[in-house]
Amino acid sequence: MTKGSQLSSFKNSFIKTHKMKGNKELLSVLNSLLADELTAINQYMVHSEMCENWGYGKLHLAIRKQAMDEMHHAEWLIERILFFEGAPTVSKLNSIKIGKTVLEMISNDDKDELDAVLAYNNAIKLAREVGDQGTVDLLTKILKMEEGHVDWAEIQRAQIDQIGIENYLVSQIESPAS
Repeated sequence: MTKGSQLSSFKNSFIKTHKMKGNKELLSVLNSLLADELTAINQYMVHSEMCENWGYGKLHLAIRKQAMDEMHHAEWLIERILFFEGAPTVSKLNSIKIGKTVLEMISNDDKDELDAVLAYNNAIKLAREVGDQGTVDLLTKILKMEEGHVDWAEIQRAQIDQIGIENYLVSQIESPAS
């Protein structure tokens, strides 16, 4: 048995015999973040498919990738909530803001990502206050990815400002396969 598999076996055994009770306030915050992520998944998927429908293949793939990132975030939050014997609330969604244009989509997604950055920073602060380094580490990992989404949206908006929406949209059309 390798050192890694021994550690994994020990961890699984430890968790089964030593259940972890989470801080109630932090569990509530984790469920709130989960609702944000589940909402983002839906919003990104609709935006991605709208872009595909309009023929903006590059934008479709970029937004779809962000939806996949949000799925990972939701998965990790669910795992953490379950680790603390909490009940993940997967039936709650926040208001979904579907853009009618590409610029509106990017703007809506950017605002939501900025809100997510604030929410994750606040959650990290709470996790530190309750002495939960594991949750701090997880939330920091997600925060960095959310900041990457903000950066992406800001780049798209800068390009639109610099080259105009028409030129931007032309740049989002994939060339047909030869």
